[in-house]
Amino acid sequence: MMRLLPKATGQGLTAENQILRACAMQLKKLIENINIKCLAGKTHMEISQINYDSRKIGLGDLFVAMKGYAQDGHDFIGDAVSRGAAAVLSDLPPGGAIQKLNRRPNQMPTFLQVPDSRRALSQLGAAFYENPFRNMNLIGITGTNGKTTTSYLLESILVAAGRKPGVIGTVNHRITSSVLKSSVTTPESLDLMKILREMADHFATDVVMEVSSHALDQGRVADCPFRTVLFTNISRDHLDYHESMDAYFEAKSLLFTNLSANSQSEKVSAVINADDPRGKILLSLTAAGTMTYGLNNSCDVTAKDVNVSRTGLRAKLVSKEMGEIDIHSPLIGNFDIYNIMAAAAAAITLGVDLEAIASGIGNMNGVPGRMELVKNARSLVIVVDYAHTPDALEKALGAANQIAGGQILTVFGCGGDRDRGKRNEMGRVAGKYSHKVFITSDNPRTEDPATIANEIEKGVIASGQKDYVIQLERETAIRMAIESALPNDLVLIAGKGHEDYQIIGSTRRDFDDRVVAARAASLSRVK
Repeated sequence: MMRLLPKATGQGLTAENQILRACAMQLKKLIENINIKCLAGKTHMEISQINYDSRKIGLGDLFVAMKGYAQDGHDFIGDAVSRGAAAVLSDLPPGGAIQKLNRRPNQMPTFLQVPDSRRALSQLGAAFYENPFRNMNLIGITGTNGKTTTSYLLESILVAAGRKPGVIGTVNHRITSSVLKSSVTTPESLDLMKILREMADHFATDVVMEVSSHALDQGRVADCPFRTVLFTNISRDHLDYHESMDAYFEAKSLLFTNLSANSQSEKVSAVINADDPRGKILLSLTAAGTMTYGLNNSCDVTAKDVNVSRTGLRAKLVSKEMGEIDIHSPLIGNFDIYNIMAAAAAAITLGVDLEAIASGIGNMNGVPGRMELVKNARSLVIVVDYAHTPDALEKALGAANQIAGGQILTVFGCGGDRDRGKRNEMGRVAGKYSHKVFITSDNPRTEDPATIANEIEKGVIASGQKDYVIQLERETAIRMAIESALPNDLVLIAGKGHEDYQIIGSTRRDFDDRVVAARAASLSRVK
């Protein structure tokens, strides 16, 4: 194998279609731990790169064909071979794979059949990038809400403890000053191993990873030996994919049921929100050592004397194992006490003391698009939050009501081509906890925005709320809410959070709620 390492300093994370290093590995070595059902061709050859996207295949690469959510990679075997693939791995027998060729190439690639090409992709990634997790602690966070904020908190705590953490999550992938924008919460297994390799080369001691239910269901983290896994909560989301709450929870629980068997660490810990009913079920499912957190005094980590204002959150953090300490956080969501307890409990499993935990909590100034205050010319309280589920919206509105001096004006929509059942519920929540609701577009994608808005409207009406507006143009809806706000009112813009784009049809256009809100405030008339 040949590997050209980067310089130890001065290089950041690379984009998905870039190569940090020149890599090559013998196919024979690459597949030695993979269950090969049938093989046609030679294995004594150098593989330059591995890819599951035929458009990125180059001369000497290995193409992995697998079924995706929208497309089947097997249909692109011919394209991969025409671009120079030296080998093709798929679920098809060699004869079936050859039938996918557009024309017979001058040199036939090696064909490998496996029982499950998606599972094999993860194993190939781990082998090709030399088990990058070998010298780091992997921490996986799953749950419907709170994953991103908890990951930011834990990162800050680990920094305060003198460690060098990396983070893989919804907003971005980062280690120290190197940042790569994220397109999904948890990358595909091959991309994940590549990112972990880069973090290992940047000497990461720990990597905190947000783990989505899609990633668990599709086996993207099947070869990640987690040291600690964390459950935040579960509520309705992604039912367009999972179809039922039980299936959704079953996907989440894979992180805990597979934990001890897949870990390289002698001590494996599961950190669980015991205040969540599903968390109690997880406690009985995992074979790992457990640490519970919640506001119930019986939990291993809890909090008391919690106080939240516009200047932040104060509380006393209590650990059965380590004692108690006063904490102060700039976070303004009353629900953030759960994210704080979660991060603190995970840190304790990693050997961090209370002083570093308190310091890290205090140093974490905020998370992009999570109860984020927008500075504006009118000094209005404008909050942008990622809340895109009924539970998250209810929590955001609960926090808003706690810090607002006047009325709550809520601007939100629901994503198109996603779970339709939550639209009515989110309408009910918005109507119940807001003084006025502005129904607008989120990312409508290929759905009719008016249809989505009408489904939300039914929930708003059912809540008894009569003061609402439907304005499908999101920028106009935001401007209307800000123009109608009085000095003590709070404007909550929910659904998109940190996202700096909007998807209408198949077009992705620049759009950032924070930028739009600040501009609207600067142009609006002071009342």
